[in-house]
This record gives sequence, C-alpha cells and structure tokens, in this order.
Amino acid sequence: MKLEGSCHCGAIHFSVETESPVPFLRCYCSICRKVGGGGGYAINLGSDFRTIELQGEEFLSRYHKVDIHPDTGEKTEAEGHRCFCSKCGTALWNYDPRWPDLVHPFASAIDTPLPKAPSISHMMLGSKANWVPVDSHEGDKKFEEYPDEPLADWHQRNGFGL
Repeated sequence: MKLEGSCHCGAIHFSVETESPVPFLRCYCSICRKVGGGGGYAINLGSDFRTIELQGEEFLSRYHKVDIHPDTGEKTEAEGHRCFCSKCGTALWNYDPRWPDLVHPFASAIDTPLPKAPSISHMMLGSKANWVPVDSHEGDKKFEEYPDEPLADWHQRNGFGL
C-alpha cells in the first residue's frame, strides 16, 4: 500500500510503500511523548525505506537522540534519528541505519486513509508520564518495554495480509 504524508505547513510531502498500514502500536517512551506532541504517545507505522519519495527535502531536519550512561553521565548520540519539518516542526518519521530497509512514519503525518486496528499494543509503559491515561480495550496488549510480537506478525495474525 502506498502511503502519502505531509507536514502541517505543506513544505514537505512524502510517499512510501508499506505492507503494515494499520496504526496498531502506541509508544509511550519519553522521546515519542516529547517530540511527537500527541496525547503522551506516538503511533508509528512500518514502511520500506527504499521506496520513500520526498518533496521539500530542504526543509527536512533530523533529531538524533542522546543517550546518557546511568553511571558515568557520558552522553552519546544515537545512530537513529527522527525527521521533522524545520518550518512547522511536524514529526514525520523515525529511521535507524541499523535496520536500513525500514522507516517508521508517524501515523499523524499520513494523509492516506488508514485501516482501523482491531486492537492496540501499548509499549514503553515503563517510561509513560504519570498524567497520560492508557486507553486500553479488550484484546489490547501492554508492555513495560518492547512488544513480544513483531510488526509483520501482528498484521498477519489480524488478517491484514502480509
């Protein structure tokens, strides 16, 4: 499925192919919460990085997460980065070169109508802000850290044909 997305101000438009178009995963980590500007979580999709087409690349900025060692306080820049519009700040996608075939667009930046998920996986609940409610329903799964089921397996199990 081809997904088309854009930033709020229209400076950036992009498209990408995906076999996983269902926004089924909410990430409550501090990075998603703070840079995404949503309800205390972000919803990422899995897509094929090799298919990304971009208009407005001159407005694309990247944020590299900084990890702080708990014992030494040493700071190191993460390999992966989050892309956003330098004009309006819209979060667009996550990319990590350790998995070069994958890109994770934020569902909030996608303009293409997306299928509704029959259930939601809530991840990184261990770093969720205390003010954020977890709106879970029957069939949802909750994880303190990462899910025990890969993205493709979830889609296949729920009949979204991969």
